[in-house]
Amino acid sequence: MAFAPKPGCPMCGIVATAAVRVPSQSSHSTSCLAAPGEPEILWRDENFTAYREKAHPVSSSGHVIIAFNLHVPSIYTLSSSDLPLLVNVRNLGRRLLSASSPPSSPLFSSGNSSAPPAPQQHTESQFRIGFITPPFKDNKIPITDHLHAHAYLAPADLLSWWRGVAYGPLAWYAIDDLIAEIRESVSNNRVKSGYDNRTDAPIDAVPEAGSRTGAANGDEYTASSLAIPDIEDGLASPNSCNTSFASSSGGDIPHLHV
Repeated sequence: MAFAPKPGCPMCGIVATAAVRVPSQSSHSTSCLAAPGEPEILWRDENFTAYREKAHPVSSSGHVIIAFNLHVPSIYTLSSSDLPLLVNVRNLGRRLLSASSPPSSPLFSSGNSSAPPAPQQHTESQFRIGFITPPFKDNKIPITDHLHAHAYLAPADLLSWWRGVAYGPLAWYAIDDLIAEIRESVSNNRVKSGYDNRTDAPIDAVPEAGSRTGAANGDEYTASSLAIPDIEDGLASPNSCNTSFASSSGGDIPHLHV
């Protein structure tokens, strides 16, 4: 199996623990609390496990870690077909940071359709969601070979200057910038990032924007995504997008198979 769990990986252990504590058959649960010494799981679905960083948070306002369930080594493993996954990471980070539940009442979900409670109001500039890129690492959370995103609310008032290197411009890859750069790499569109009204960009209304590639005749060459489909939501297999468009033998205009 590609990206199978790696023995001894702390993040794989957290993902495995969450899988046991949050049965995939249940749509959601708020009754299971973390045992002493175990991570406080806030969210789990087919692709991600999110937990509250309580031992070494960088912000007193909230610090959440969102780990890929698969043992994906780095952001450089991702392709344009994984853009919807990155959009989900960004949206999930914002929702969990904004959730108005106390630390003793974690949120769970095994389906993408369920969502945390109505969020509190935070300014866009407060959200910090992104990845620490190798060879840099957070020396308090020194995991470099299992892809995970950090989401926290500014200011990072608990961050020492040494840890600050990992969360600074030298090592930090903001998820909005990563999404924008991947989209730019596969299209003729220049997806501007980093400006004040970034959340109002029309392209962000389409999470799949830039994730599919093909030819003018309708042949599609989209690479398989790392995403695991949610059967309950009726999503197709990640490989099925390669054949979603088909052209007729007579060379007519391609038609879409639904």
